[in-house]
Amino acid sequence: MHLSGRTLNILLAGIGGQGVLTAGHLLSEAAVRAGHDVKKSEVHGMAQRGGVVTSHVRIGRKVHSPIISCGEVDLLVAFEEAEALRWRPELRPGGTLIVNCLRVAPPIVNLGLFKYPDDPLASLRDYSGSLFPIEASALAMETGRPRLAGTILMGAAAAVLPLPIEDWEAAIRSRFTAPEVLDQNLKAFHRGRECAASMAIRHSGN
Repeated sequence: MHLSGRTLNILLAGIGGQGVLTAGHLLSEAAVRAGHDVKKSEVHGMAQRGGVVTSHVRIGRKVHSPIISCGEVDLLVAFEEAEALRWRPELRPGGTLIVNCLRVAPPIVNLGLFKYPDDPLASLRDYSGSLFPIEASALAMETGRPRLAGTILMGAAAAVLPLPIEDWEAAIRSRFTAPEVLDQNLKAFHRGRECAASMAIRHSGN
């Protein structure tokens, strides 16, 4: 994935409480530190109640609008499997999809207003672009800090985005100042990056 004078469109989507907005902040700051113009917009209605949360991040030489047009997303990072299905139509042909292997039923399911897909990840297997299923939540649970899943997903994003790793690390250091928390987030970031990088090698071998 390259900039080459164009604007990169990244959409982050998940459920309230998953750290979508923090992830958007890290991505935006890393891009700014790399010298790019960045525009970001967020939708977080009901974010505290398990509602859908999205963050649009646009990176380029000069970005005029923070909103990504339908069908123009270069990279979709879904923090939950059904959200990957929901937002997949926003991807441009050949776009990249990173999905956290996690299922979280939103409130509308509990209210009987929506049927959760039987197997969202299986429904994504026919996606023609690059698909990176990342066990971010499972890896985060191993550390005892579930919220590290967002940082792991940003590590996966770093494996496909043309932003220097040192700028990502600087963004993480700026966001997390407590030494123990900083160390955990840096390790989580690199774990996610390694996972996606190994998948990228397999993709290139197909």
